[in-house]
Parts: sequence; structure tokens; C-alpha cells
Amino acid sequence: MALNIADLVEHTIDLIPDRVALLAGDREVTYAQLEERANRLGHYLREQGVQPGDKVGIYCRNTIEAIEAMVAVFKIRAVMVNVNYRYIENELHYIFDNSDMVALIHERRYSDKVAAVLPETPLLKTTIVIEDGTELAYEGVEYEAALAQSSPDRDFGERSNDDLYMLYTGGTTGKPKGVMWRQEDVWRVLGGGINFITGEYVEDEWELAKVGAENPVMVRFPIPPMIHGGSQWAVFHSLFGGGTCVMHPEFGGHDVWRIIDKHKVNLIFITGDAMARPMLDALLEGNKATGEPYDLSSLYVMASSAALFSPSIREKYLELLPNRMITDSIGSSETGFGGLAVVAKGESRGGGPTVKIDASTTVLDDVGNPVKPGSGEIGFLARRGHLPLGYYKDDEKTKATFKEFNGIRYAIPGDFARVEADGTVTMLGRGSVSINSGGEKIFPEEVEGALKSHPDIFDALVVGIPDERFGQRVAAVVQTRDGLRPGLHEIAAAVRKELAGYKVPRSLWFVDEIKRSPAGKPDYRWAKEQTEARPADDHNGGGESESSTIKSSEA
Repeated sequence: MALNIADLVEHTIDLIPDRVALLAGDREVTYAQLEERANRLGHYLREQGVQPGDKVGIYCRNTIEAIEAMVAVFKIRAVMVNVNYRYIENELHYIFDNSDMVALIHERRYSDKVAAVLPETPLLKTTIVIEDGTELAYEGVEYEAALAQSSPDRDFGERSNDDLYMLYTGGTTGKPKGVMWRQEDVWRVLGGGINFITGEYVEDEWELAKVGAENPVMVRFPIPPMIHGGSQWAVFHSLFGGGTCVMHPEFGGHDVWRIIDKHKVNLIFITGDAMARPMLDALLEGNKATGEPYDLSSLYVMASSAALFSPSIREKYLELLPNRMITDSIGSSETGFGGLAVVAKGESRGGGPTVKIDASTTVLDDVGNPVKPGSGEIGFLARRGHLPLGYYKDDEKTKATFKEFNGIRYAIPGDFARVEADGTVTMLGRGSVSINSGGEKIFPEEVEGALKSHPDIFDALVVGIPDERFGQRVAAVVQTRDGLRPGLHEIAAAVRKELAGYKVPRSLWFVDEIKRSPAGKPDYRWAKEQTEARPADDHNGGGESESSTIKSSEA
């Protein structure tokens, strides 16, 4: 059975070649056209010497060409490397070099950065440039010219379930790491190879394509950039199941609703508050061009994953978009899908999501024993079963993340979690950024979710700063609406409604804009730098006093 990404896409192509696979603006690409263009690009890469297992970078925003390039890379059994389009030259050099990249497909807008790095990366010999309207001079081969000179045939030979899928993940600390998956394993956990609800295996490699061909088209709109694994797999899942995927290169709140209205989108995928908040503001404003609300009658699923989706924001969406399914799921580059919550009105708790985990996910204590439901004990989220092989060229980090307990291999990326009495799991955030205040662990995402319940706060990041008595205290870096400056006492009062007093911020910094990754993930190193660069704009007011005692019972 061929459980290979390229094979699974080709099954859909063979069943429904005339269905639209990809949409961008007024441009449509059918499955047959995707096949021809990906084949041509694959042949061009082969002609340049790209072999199975070689690394090919894709340095693009969300465009049709980016998806064609991904499919082409998988067709020739090469390994795709996702390149963050916000990287500067030294970061590009790192990922080009660390991945052993031999070919790169990129938009022309990044040509100056690529040209600056190429002399230092001798393995990278082939560069293909996608025209995007910019006018930067560069020697790379133009994308359409590469396709025009190559064969449209599908004659690449057999592929393997063991072919690699690799995803570079930046995380919140350290250098980016390439997470290596067998394609069969990643398909099982992210591509539809296991039923997310029942846990049952999909046995027939043609099943997703057949079901998709026999049913009406689902139109999906993955909004985060394709450097994000969640967006990649939203597209792959669509291609495996005969869906239509909408691509849009830049994020904007009004853009999202306009595209849903225009293309009759059924499902959108976002990454938490960084997208949900500006989308919410735009939804409340309505269509400025017509003065009317957006037509969102086609939309029936809003799915968030991989970043904090605050309770106050979830509740507002439930009010404004009744009778839609809104989900909040957990997962990481090292685990794939881990659990899902269907958000219901009035059930949102403060902090991270509380989800129903799947059968392969658990919460372990420090010695590898499952945490008992309702115990209040905090453990690490862990997943067994279909897992990555490890990190590319980094045995030390592989051993630190992929551990064996009682004869079972687990992926444990470092996310703290608590098991509730009903067996659901509440996510508390990454351990590497937790705050230790007087011996109590405080998780930034929990405090950030409570901060955003204040109407003047648009976005916030929480970090620990030095404290003479408690070791660390909670500090908040805040982006407000319209330049407002609410006092710390007022903000703390809002947080106290949801969290114990020792978790309340005691120092506050205002910034014009919170820095996040293109996918909306928090940049805690940047937030810490803000607290070190200048005195706090407000401090101590409303927080725990210096003489107060932090009690474990408050946790």
C-alpha cells in the first residue's frame, strides 16, 4: 500500500482531474493542471541533479506555486524544507546550511537576501524564481521558464512509505530544528490516515480520494503561512480528499471575510488570537465596500490550532457566528494531532485549551507514569505510536525529546498539561517559558488568555522577570487598542476574576505591536528584551504585594 504524499495526491488527480484543486484571487488550477505543472517542475529539478532524499527549499508566501512546488518535490522523492519568509540573511544561511539544501524555489521579492547568502552555501546550486511583481535583479531561473522546458509526464517510478517529510520548527528558544517524519507516519497523524474521532485506521490508500470524489466539494481556506505545518496539512488533507483550497499571500482581517464571501469557503484554519483578534474586529466592522455584513452563509467550521485562542475571543465568535462549529486543537511538529475541543458557549475556561485527547496521547510525570485524572498534578504531554524519526543532524535534541518509558517510545516536546477529573486535558504551555515565582509554576498562556479579557488589550505576552524575594515575578508586555493606557491596577482586576492572585502581572510594558512569527506564534525572547530595555510603564499596582505570601493552595 502506497502511503506516500505524492501517491495520495495522484489518486485524487486520477479520479477527478477536472475539479478545481487550488484558488487564488480569480485564478483557478484544476487537479489535472496541478498534475502537469508539478510534473514539469519535478522533471526540471531532476534535470538539475536533484536526487531522492535531497533537500529542496520552498521560500514563498501562500501561493499556488508554493503548493505546486511541494507536490513536485514529493513526486521526485526529494525532501521539502520550509523557509520562514521573515528570515534575515544569517537565519537564511543557517537553514540553507543546516538542511544541506541543494535547490531553492522562492519568490522574487526575496532575491536580494538569497543572492547575499548563496556564495556561502556551496551545496545550493539550483535556484528557481517565482515572479511576484517585484523588480529585484537576480540570476535564478524563472519558474514558468523552468516548467516550459520540462516534461509533463508522470514517469518518476515507485515511491516509498519511508520517504521523508521534514518540517523546520523555530519554537520559542534555540535554532530551528528539522523534524523528520516517515511519510506514512505523518499521514497517519495529520493527513487523514487515522480517523481523528474514532482512532480507526484508514485501510485503503484510495479511500480519501474516493470519498471526496463521491461528495460535494469542501472549500478550505488555510490562513497561516505555509511555513506552518498546520497549514501544509490543511492543504494536503484537501488534496487527498478532492477538496478545493484557497490560497492568499497576505493576512488581513477584512481579507479573510471577503475571501470567504467571494469563494464560498466552508472551513477556515487559523492559529489562535494573532489571527482571531484582527478577524474579529473586521467582522464587527462589516464590509466597508458595501456597508453590509459579509455573507458568511457558506462557512460552517472555524478551526484553530497551535497557538492560544483566548476564552473571551472564542465566546465572541460563538455569539457572532451561531450554528457554526468552532474547534480548538493541540499538536506540535513533534507529535502531530493530539486532541480537540469543540468550543461551546459558556464553557470556555481561562488559559490554554481543554481538549479531549486521542488514544495515542497522554500526560506523564517526570518518571514516565501517567498523571491521574483530577489529581491536580502537572505533567508533560506525550504521544506514542506514529512518531518522527527525530531531528535532522541533532542526536542530542532527539534524545531529549523522544524518550522511552516502560518500553514505549514517546515524543515529549515540553508542553505542560493537567488531566481533569473527566479525563480531558488542559494545556498550560511550553515548559521552557514557564515562570517560577516563589516555587510556583506560572504558565504564560494562562495569564495571556486572562489579560485579553480586558476590552482595551489587543494582544499580550507574559514573561518572568527577576524578583528579589520570589526569584521571578510576572511581567506583561501589552499592545492596547487605539493607544489606550489602562493602569496595572485595572488590568490586574480583570485577571483576578479568572486566576489566582500570584499569577497576576506585577509589571507592565506597553508596545506598539506584539512580535509574533508569521504563523502567529509568540516570540518570548523579544518580549523579554522589552522588559530589559527600559523601566516598566507601571508596576506593583494591583499585583501581589512584596510582603504577600504565595501559597500552593492558590494554584
